[in-house]
Amino acid sequence: MLLPTINNSLNELKCLLQQLSNSEYSNPCVSLSNSTIGEHTRHVIEMFQCLLLNYDSGIVNYDKRERNHQIQTDTAFGIHQIEFIENSLDRENKKMELQQIVDGEELRIETNYFRELLYNLEHCIHHQALIKVGVLHNGTIILNDDFGVARSTIEYRQQCAQ
Repeated sequence: MLLPTINNSLNELKCLLQQLSNSEYSNPCVSLSNSTIGEHTRHVIEMFQCLLLNYDSGIVNYDKRERNHQIQTDTAFGIHQIEFIENSLDRENKKMELQQIVDGEELRIETNYFRELLYNLEHCIHHQALIKVGVLHNGTIILNDDFGVARSTIEYRQQCAQ
């Protein structure tokens, strides 16, 4: 169930990118503290890429991602990167180590691939919610009602509607 849910969120993101010009994608949004939709999208993409690139070593450090400027300025390139991720996610679960420096101290935490996929899904949804705020002023953009909404909230709403 995890991979279809991730792919659904990534497909929603691709659908949004298909509706934006490169200018709309890379222009600062006041409602996003002058960050861009492209910057938020790049951040999501690079977190997934970081996990995939470090799968073999089993050591992931999200602070050491590439930060490719083209992802945040070129919608077609961003879509291509998302499609690559979608085609690369289906891997065996395995133990991994999460590394991060917090307040000058290096942390090493045991994790696993599926747990990191779940983290990336929740992270993606969080940024989709921010992106949604950034595109609400654009009346021509069509977003799924669940864009940027956590799965638990969607399921809760469905239960309440019954």
